[in-house]
Amino acid sequence: MFEFPKNIDSLISQAEEEHLYFKLIEQTNKDFALANEPVDIPLDIFPLHFKERVHEKILKLIQFKFAEYLNLLYIIDVSESEIKKLDGSDLIELAEQVTFLILKREWQKVWFRNKY
Repeated sequence: MFEFPKNIDSLISQAEEEHLYFKLIEQTNKDFALANEPVDIPLDIFPLHFKERVHEKILKLIQFKFAEYLNLLYIIDVSESEIKKLDGSDLIELAEQVTFLILKREWQKVWFRNKY
């Protein structure tokens, strides 16, 4: 049964335990490319660097390319209601929370595709 991870670290640990970490990276690369905002994460990247790379990309999109950021959220299919719940007063914290929501959605896709 699918359990939602509580944070990015548990999400990545879950992906590694189920031997789907590489699939998570592939799905993330694919969806960012579909949104015309490639992130080009190598498959041999360490988990800490993986989440940092996505976080940096999200922060830059929020700051400088907001329309592209919204398009990315749409393409990945991040829950609009969850985005609306976030506090936008600190951009770095906001980008971190959005990174978790994005990776959580990507993990859902990978997990379900692998199981069914």
